[in-house]
Amino acid sequence: MVHFDYLPKGLYAMARAHRVSTMSGHLGAAVVAGHFIGEQHPDLDERVCKGIEAELERIIRGESVFSPKKDAALSAPAMFEPFAREPPRENLIDSIADALSRNIHRTRESGHNVIFAAIAIRALNDHPELATPSIIDGIRKLISGFDNASPGSGYFGREKGRIDGRQITLPHDDAIPPLPDLETMANTAINDLIQHAAQRREGFGGPWHVINHAAALAELTRRGYRELAIKGLPAFHEHFRLFKAVPDVSDEKGAETPTADAPLTPSFWSPEKIRRERAHLTHRIKTIYGFGVLVELVTNERQRNEASDKLRYLM
Repeated sequence: MVHFDYLPKGLYAMARAHRVSTMSGHLGAAVVAGHFIGEQHPDLDERVCKGIEAELERIIRGESVFSPKKDAALSAPAMFEPFAREPPRENLIDSIADALSRNIHRTRESGHNVIFAAIAIRALNDHPELATPSIIDGIRKLISGFDNASPGSGYFGREKGRIDGRQITLPHDDAIPPLPDLETMANTAINDLIQHAAQRREGFGGPWHVINHAAALAELTRRGYRELAIKGLPAFHEHFRLFKAVPDVSDEKGAETPTADAPLTPSFWSPEKIRRERAHLTHRIKTIYGFGVLVELVTNERQRNEASDKLRYLM
């Protein structure tokens, strides 16, 4: 198992992220997700657990691209420090869902509002002893910080550059119909991974966040917030359409390539093999977890196996 201590540490960082920036929520969310991987796969080889823990320590030390800048209110290590002891108030967990209900209807920063909220809600529901007023208040402020956020941005090639999602008019003929339910959402995201994992689309969180946004809606449903998750389906649909509107820039930047090893094998975590480019440090952990949540909604075993193989392109 991935050590339990990472779960409260991640919650501490999530609760302090609003003092830095909404995107610094990546740090705590990834560390909590690292513990969840161990819960999803209780028979993991101990070498995999140690590899995950080594990555979590990198995040805590401040090696992520989302770490606070030098002039920020807090450093990365300070974000993970324990809070003062308080009696838990489990009844306050719903206030995180209430905050999310005010921004879940539109795409906010590639779904990070939903991703962060679902990870926190799962952690606090499973471990209500950590549901203290200070932790919940901080996470609620983090989620509220997305109220007026943009959908994100996409890279449209060397000539056009990066364009804010608010400036993009989506085509009427993109053949991406509305999603009537969570199962259709899951199959849409998983099939796109299977068919297009090798393509290089940069923007709106890439396939990492298509998977994690969908997984967050699935997780909310499992935690008793189905109506809230259904309310978020149009925003996921918008997110997916924005992502698909971004061109494949493989000719300019090179195609994506898969890792030699699957992410739950010991060899994958070898220090000399693991990828360090781009934002892999936090996104890799969250996506291993998110994929595990999402693929539970896919009933076709062959489809699940194909998607597991294609996941190596994101690693």
